[in-house]
Amino acid sequence: MIELVRTNDLVLIDFLESLLHADGIPVLVADGHMGALEGSIGAFQRRLLVPEDWARRARQVVTEAGLAAELRDE
Repeated sequence: MIELVRTNDLVLIDFLESLLHADGIPVLVADGHMGALEGSIGAFQRRLLVPEDWARRARQVVTEAGLAAELRDE
């Protein structure tokens, strides 16, 4: 799995997850429950992961949505 995005922004994670699912890209949101447990201090960021063979397409979809700045470095 490749980490595409790491953030505390729940709206961004949900949007990107929906966007990638709509394009048929398998997505895993890691640390979602951990982030909910710790409250709002931001200690545990949620991570958006995709399988390695889908990473290039996923990056393209996120970039086309105007959110390239949110992507982690390759």
